[in-house]
Amino acid sequence: MTIALFRDDSYQTACTATVTAVTEKNGIILDQTVFYPTGGGQPGDTGTMVFSNGTSVQIVTTVKGDHPDEIVHVAAENTPLPAVGDQVTLEIDWDKRYRLMRMHSCLHLLTAAMPYPVTGGQVSDGKGRLDFDLPEATLDKAEITERLNALIAQDLTVTSDWISEEELDAKPELVKTMSVKPPRGNGEIRLIKIQETDLQPCGGTHIRKTSEIGPVLVRKIEKKGRQNRRVSLIFDE
Repeated sequence: MTIALFRDDSYQTACTATVTAVTEKNGIILDQTVFYPTGGGQPGDTGTMVFSNGTSVQIVTTVKGDHPDEIVHVAAENTPLPAVGDQVTLEIDWDKRYRLMRMHSCLHLLTAAMPYPVTGGQVSDGKGRLDFDLPEATLDKAEITERLNALIAQDLTVTSDWISEEELDAKPELVKTMSVKPPRGNGEIRLIKIQETDLQPCGGTHIRKTSEIGPVLVRKIEKKGRQNRRVSLIFDE
């Protein structure tokens, strides 16, 4: 098990940890980490890992392991690897992570601005998209942009909480995504709440206030199938 420090504090950028396993494909597993693993449409963190002897290696991505709650830090090719039991120091690429946090929270707001079932989505560096199960309809980019930026400007508080799997089963309306289901297996589901605006299960990293997102722009709306509409966003910087 890897303790996921980012779940309690998305703003923690560094930590020390102990190596618990090393895989054949440059994967390093630790007892705890601030690195978010790829999942829920959000890319895994990148950054650096420094060994106790001073050797520094680049972590090119972070992924989920073969076992529940196991997180694998993938080091760049042809770099040294630590031994099991070694102490290491981790530091994420904060600028990239923060952009991902801002966009991920923005996509949650988009589901409030567009209250339709979500069929897919992706968080990227500086951009993001959601696909909506939406019958033939005219979607106006300027109108959605205005609605979304109005929510962002309200400086709404973003918080997290936990409910049991049984509680979520009793409230299926909380799950907005049709294609991605919240991770199960440990008995608890993490919820992300945007003050008086949105509440849904999510394991990703988020900002504390919607004003941190900054202005955004609906870049494109595409028809992806008979009832699928893709709404793509970028930061308006």
